[in-house]
Amino acid sequence: MQDQENQPSQNPEVEQAEEQTTPVEAPAMSDLEAQLSATEAKLAEMHDAFMRAKAEGENIRRRAQEDVAKAHKFAVESFAEAIVPVKDSLEMALKVENPTLESLKEGVEMTLKQLNSAFERNRLIEVMPAAGDKLDPNKHQAVAMVPAEQEANTVVAVLQKGYMIADRLLRPAIVTAAQPK
Repeated sequence: MQDQENQPSQNPEVEQAEEQTTPVEAPAMSDLEAQLSATEAKLAEMHDAFMRAKAEGENIRRRAQEDVAKAHKFAVESFAEAIVPVKDSLEMALKVENPTLESLKEGVEMTLKQLNSAFERNRLIEVMPAAGDKLDPNKHQAVAMVPAEQEANTVVAVLQKGYMIADRLLRPAIVTAAQPK
């Protein structure tokens, strides 16, 4: 084995090429290794940032779902708070021993005021078209067309009030409409 090491190489070109590439490659390899380690460190940092952002996104989504669930669960809370006194008034009216017609009427009027107040606070608006108003299919439901001395497709009579919550129709007003002449 030692004989082979001490013997000159059979291929002088290979030996010469090895001598030339070894010193040149050493600095290049250390630069590449440094770049690789820097890139690996940056990759690890980016992966960590990605995982944190992903976790934060999942936390935000979960919190939003919880908020929506709470909003659905307690959506009627303010309306319920406004309507409870109306129920109390009705219960008190039923407890009266010998009500007179006048006291019943007065109690019903006061209870209706409470109910209207509760509706107003919660933006529950009546849809009560006047006779002669143009029929609006977004707010009115015509159940019959009747002959009338007014313009066609206008409200003749309101059979039942409608209601809106803010800008959304809760129940259309039930009306009769004038038929074309």
